[in-house]
Parts: sequence; C-alpha cells; structure tokens
Amino acid sequence: MKAIVATDEAAGTAGMALMERPEPQAAINDVVVEVHASGFVPTELTWPSTWTDRVGHQRTPSIPGHELAGVVTALGYGTTGLSVGQRVFGLSDWYRDGSLAKYIAIEARNLAPLPGDVDYTVGASLPISGLTAWQGLFHHGRLQAGQSILVHGAAGAVGTMATQLAREAGAYVIGTGRAADRQKARDFGAQEFVDLENDALEDVGGVDLVFDVIGGDIQKRSAGLIRAGGTLVSIVGPVEARPADGLAIDFVVESDRAQLSEIVQRVRDGRLRANIGTISTLDNAIAAVSPTERRTGKTIIRVRP
Repeated sequence: MKAIVATDEAAGTAGMALMERPEPQAAINDVVVEVHASGFVPTELTWPSTWTDRVGHQRTPSIPGHELAGVVTALGYGTTGLSVGQRVFGLSDWYRDGSLAKYIAIEARNLAPLPGDVDYTVGASLPISGLTAWQGLFHHGRLQAGQSILVHGAAGAVGTMATQLAREAGAYVIGTGRAADRQKARDFGAQEFVDLENDALEDVGGVDLVFDVIGGDIQKRSAGLIRAGGTLVSIVGPVEARPADGLAIDFVVESDRAQLSEIVQRVRDGRLRANIGTISTLDNAIAAVSPTERRTGKTIIRVRP
C-alpha cells in the first residue's frame, strides 16, 4: 500500500517520503480500516512516540497521522462492536503506525461509527481537536454554565472546538490569538477577543477556567487571572504556573467512543463546526504538512477521492 513514511527525526518533513509499505494485519481486538481521510498535527514529528516504542526502542520507519475516517475492511480475533463495511472515525494509538496510509490497523475501542451524512474529511478533523476540547473543558476543567473561560489559540483547530463547546455549555468565552485571528475566533463563538501581541492580557480580569495551548509566559500570566476555585488546563506539557487558589492540570488526550459519538452528533445537528484549513491528497501530503506558513485550521489528507 502507499503510505507517508518518516525515517529521520532530525530532518522533520524533509525526512518523510511516499513509499510502498506492507498492508497491516488486524491483531487481537483490532480492525483494519481503509483510510479515506487523515488528520495531521504539525507538532507530531517532535513527539517521542513517532520515533520510539513505549520502552524507548527505535521504531522507524514509522507512518505518522493519528486521526482518521474510513471503512472497516477486516476484524481481528475477539473484536466486537464494529463490522466489516462500517464507516468509522477515531484516534489511533500514538505508538503504532498511523493514518497517512491506504490502510491502518487500530484497536476497535478507539473508533466510533461515522454517520453516513458526515463527510470523511469532516470525520477525520474531529478526533484530536474535538476530544481535546471535550476532555479539557468537561473532564478536567469541570466547566459549568455561567462560568467564564479564557481560550488561548481560539482560532486554531482545538481552540475553535473549545469555544463552541463552552458556548453551548452556557459559559462566557474570551478567545486569544494574533490580530489576524480575531474575526475567525468571533465567528466560532468567542464573545471577546484578546490580541496577545497588542492587548494587555491582564485586562481580562478574573476567569473560572483557562484552556491553555501555548504554555510559557502566557501560561504564567494566565494563572494569575484564575478566580478562587478555578482551573488552568493545559495541553502543552507539565504546568509551570499554578493559580494562587485553584487547580492546574495538564493532560494528554485519549480516545473515547462515547465522546466521539457526542461530538459527531453535534456536527450533524449544526451545533458544532469543523475548522478545516488545508485539504490535500496522499501524493501531495508532505508538501501539505510542511510548516511553510502559519495555519489555524486542521490539515486533512484525502487518502481516497
């Protein structure tokens, strides 16, 4: 099968190539999915799991991409809950070959049914962004109606999901980003916007929850804005700054079939919109994922027309 393969950690996207790889086989509790669309996260080539296994052994050449939408073509021994021919979408294991390929072997529990009225391109854009926002807001942040939330990177793939879900939950959303992000953040539901290059973040005042996708100095300054009993939730590694009277939590997103189903249902009924930027083909995937310009939407590779 055709696949995008990463071979050289130091080379970044220059160390990626389109080549032929063996089709994967379904292990116990796996399914094989014919990939129709794959999502890609720009930071993926810096993740240790792209290059080594769980015990630190080299595992290159590896296939990147962990978000996918496609059709089940085979079931492994003991697999239940899914069937051959079923449309699915989901989030693959960080330490296994990913979705920038014609086929992927993936644990069945990491997939959810993709309704027939949701395009594969949309389905592939949802797992990381949607689950990260859902888990950050509701599981770790325990967001409630009437609370206020500061969403950093509010025009990005994760930020637009967090903004929409928080608004639906009844929260007041303040988005941040660069000046060029203002309109997009507002279009996705931010009620206020802070230009981090020109506005004073401290003018926001107190908030109940900070959703951090930046870290560093912005994270430290944000911690000082959290009201008593509030929470700083971060997806960029260990939290360096903690609120004076609140919680600080960092987490890594996990696949969850029930949450995926909740997210895709909101897409179906118009409560949630995907934030898709670049769409490309597998043949042109390396150019599409190369960091030549700043992008605020999800990069999607259409593996099949």
